[in-house]
Amino acid sequence: MENSEPQSKKKSKSKSKSKRKMDTELVFEPVVHEPVKAKVEVVPTDPNKMAPFVGYFPSGFDPEKQPGSTSIQAYTNKIMSKRTELVVSPAGCSVEFVGSSYEGEVTAAKGASLYALGVFDKETQTLKVMHISANKIFRLEPKVRGLEYKEPPPSPIEEELSTEDWREKHRKLDAALATKKQIEKRQKFAEIRQDEEQPEAQKNLDEKMKNVEVKEIAIASTEAHVTRQIPPYNASATTPQEAYVLDEIILTGEWNYLQDIYYGLQKGADFSGYPTFICNRIDRLNKIEDENEKLKLSCILSFINHLLKFKDQHSMDGVSSSKHHKIPHILKNRFNEMFAVNTESRRLPPGKINLLNSYIAVLTLFSDEFQTDYTDISKDLRMHITEVRKIYAHLGCKFIRMNRFFCATLFVPLKFPELRSKKRPRKN
Repeated sequence: MENSEPQSKKKSKSKSKSKRKMDTELVFEPVVHEPVKAKVEVVPTDPNKMAPFVGYFPSGFDPEKQPGSTSIQAYTNKIMSKRTELVVSPAGCSVEFVGSSYEGEVTAAKGASLYALGVFDKETQTLKVMHISANKIFRLEPKVRGLEYKEPPPSPIEEELSTEDWREKHRKLDAALATKKQIEKRQKFAEIRQDEEQPEAQKNLDEKMKNVEVKEIAIASTEAHVTRQIPPYNASATTPQEAYVLDEIILTGEWNYLQDIYYGLQKGADFSGYPTFICNRIDRLNKIEDENEKLKLSCILSFINHLLKFKDQHSMDGVSSSKHHKIPHILKNRFNEMFAVNTESRRLPPGKINLLNSYIAVLTLFSDEFQTDYTDISKDLRMHITEVRKIYAHLGCKFIRMNRFFCATLFVPLKFPELRSKKRPRKN
């Protein structure tokens, strides 16, 4: 019983101390900000003005706290004009901050425009929001002033490898990194190289070639396609529909990208922006009752439209009228391969222009049941009517007078005019 009294006194003392602590503790009340009614203004982008640069310092550097003036300069690469560098140089400091447009946010956004800059004016209570491109946001990293910020110098040149070592090195790289297609290509080249190195293989090849049957018709068709610059044809065709192979002119996967005219007819679209040849055949398209025939003819006309626009885009005469025309990628890639566009001058070679004109002329024959009036297509080709007449004659057409105009008519079997070789001037 004697020990009970001091224990109760200790409990009462601890309770009193805890109450004192509770009384002395500070109570933090949340700060309530008054709502601001701001007028939001979106500043539109101006193509004649440069978008503002935004730079931030991940190192925590604050240019406002730095004594003295801070120099800010922007540099543009002379060779690659899209590359920009922003340099911030604090006064009296041996360190400057450098940011480049090909590092930082632009690598994550892949050049996409994902940012905006907002500036709030307290006096006018307005918030101005302007568009910021990802390549205009610079991560300013500290660099020692005076040192060049280029890539490290290349390693010393290795000793020249022998031919066998070089092939072995590439063989290992192909096995580790190359695709299946690249590996097969390498193997074919290796087989060809092996045949060239072994004379016995060349003898066996000559013996095998003696037993090969040569199809003269196929060779004649290939030679005519190369020398005459005309689309693929069938010399043994008995009808005009089979004379030129439509499936090799318009490939199977391309028909789905040529339905703009067909759906435009259903919506009552305006075709005034299309070439003259197509505009003159819209009424005939509307009168066709068979939907499959209407779709086929619409796709042929759409293919003609893309060929004409492709020609205009790569010539000085019609580049302005076809500047905003969009050719489907599947067609554009094929046109670039077929007609060998010069990447530097973006011009078509003269021989390929003749081939493109022949493709257009053949498709006009398909659209007009192989008897076409070529006065309107000559306007779209920007050529004199006599030059267009030569194109149809080159394809094996004959000319029949109908309604005061001559129409190019395709007859079978195909008969091409003889190719005349240019005479060389005699030397005196």
